[in-house]
Amino acid sequence: QVQLVESGGGLVQAGASLRLSCTTSGRAFSRAAMAWFRQAPGKEREFVATISWPGGSTTYADSVKGRFTISRDNAKNTVYLQMNSLKPEDTAVYYCAAGATRYRFESQGEVDTWGQGTQVTVSS
Repeated sequence: QVQLVESGGGLVQAGASLRLSCTTSGRAFSRAAMAWFRQAPGKEREFVATISWPGGSTTYADSVKGRFTISRDNAKNTVYLQMNSLKPEDTAVYYCAAGATRYRFESQGEVDTWGQGTQVTVSS
């Protein structure tokens, strides 16, 4: 059974940085593209960033482009989301997701496995 465990969320002030981590077990990481999604209170879950396997290609949502960086350490079975210049509108539960193939994905319909989520709160 594949498992994804996120960590690194917290409460920060606007302009600060956070790094989220997602550690996988099982099949999830092997040859799988990975992605981050987020869901703000009262809103639908949305795409944030994705990275291919083994990691040569990335895609970002326009709202985070230039501020967030997705990366992966295949030796550690871990994917990261470095978040800089955080804004109050970045407040959300952030979910790690594994895809079914090696290719980047933005659609929730392409998610093979979800993590449990980690809360990020940015105060103004």
